[in-house]
Amino acid sequence: MKSFLAVALLGTAVIGGAAFAQSTQPADRAAPTATALPADAKMALKGNWRASKLMGLNVYNEANEKLGDINELLVDKSGKINAVVIGIGGFLGMGEHDIAVSMDKLKFVEEPVRTSSTSTSTTTSRDTTTGAASTNTTSRSANDWVPDHAVMSGNKEQLKALPQFKYSDYN
Repeated sequence: MKSFLAVALLGTAVIGGAAFAQSTQPADRAAPTATALPADAKMALKGNWRASKLMGLNVYNEANEKLGDINELLVDKSGKINAVVIGIGGFLGMGEHDIAVSMDKLKFVEEPVRTSSTSTSTTTSRDTTTGAASTNTTSRSANDWVPDHAVMSGNKEQLKALPQFKYSDYN
């Protein structure tokens, strides 16, 4: 009976010791808690664009000549977009000249590139530099969460003369 009591007491000490060893972390080492957006978050975020949809977005100049497309968004640790990598020229990625420009060099447009055709639907565009909205008649209805294209000043030759952006010294 004494041996049974000793084994039971020893087993309780071993099992209980592991439980006592687990303790809560100090507040300064705890992971930050996630804060949920309100139920009407979709409405609160209306007018924003999805970063995943900006990848591959065509970039034109003021003369509606296609310059290239967005290859990458470079984000700092706080989440701010520091630069946009644009692939200029090339065909199917071959011979493309990557450049990095600051976000303020691009104007995002929520309507198709102007052509000589006429249309009947109405969309709204927003200039990201001034915040001004304008209504235009286009052939496409408004598309939430993604602009139609971006506009940047310059032509292909001027942009190819800019220093090439490299992700590392190996490419």
